[in-house]
Amino acid sequence: MPMLSVHNVEKSFGGIKALDGCSLEIRKGAIVGIIGPNGAGKTTLFRIISGFEKPDSGTIVFNGEDIGGAASFEIARKGLIRTFQIPKALTKLTVEENLLLAPQFQYGERIWNVWLRPKDVKRQEAENIKKAHALLEFLGLLHLKHEYAGALSGGQKKLLEIARALMVDPKMLLLDEPFAGVNPTLALRILEWLKELRDRDNENDGITIMVIEHDMPKLMQLSDYIYVLNKGKVIASGAPEEVRANERVVEAYLGGA
Repeated sequence: MPMLSVHNVEKSFGGIKALDGCSLEIRKGAIVGIIGPNGAGKTTLFRIISGFEKPDSGTIVFNGEDIGGAASFEIARKGLIRTFQIPKALTKLTVEENLLLAPQFQYGERIWNVWLRPKDVKRQEAENIKKAHALLEFLGLLHLKHEYAGALSGGQKKLLEIARALMVDPKMLLLDEPFAGVNPTLALRILEWLKELRDRDNENDGITIMVIEHDMPKLMQLSDYIYVLNKGKVIASGAPEEVRANERVVEAYLGGA
């Protein structure tokens, strides 16, 4: 059973068809790239999968459950988490505080637990802090844990957003241009880190990752499989080397040149 299955999804905005019978499947534990020229429907696809837009028709099945039309918070609770092209860090909170806001079902969120279950509240808080510090150390941000998120560079904010997504133990991550605006050294670190994240051995066969990215060399290096969108349709798919040599892909990007 695939982790994500999108079948014949349609979405129009006024007279413009953003997705036109779009279909794809993503297996568990894979890193899948989504490419296409501007206006191909990539971001609309992400928004529909993650519940920020509702499809006009078609089906979306995540981990065996139909999520088409579900609200974004409901989809997130099922383990499908997205990041954004422009990071959404809470700039007036510290890096550590940004991560500690993310976990779901925290005992301390219910006021009566503070009196009735104080030991459980403290234990969970300690576990979340330990997890946050481990993620920040893995990403090279631990020394910035007490800095305000607004003071981070663009690349560091992208790392923070990915770390915050991982605080909820997602089954699948949707990453929107993780390398955009990031200096080459940090971009390389993000790339290698995503590979390591995918390759981690765990009971869930690793985290499944879906990436929109305009940096073709990095996406080719990162992805196990690639889908190519143009005018709302999947026009090609396959391993990176297959997609790179596909004439329809070259024509979509270069107009047949």
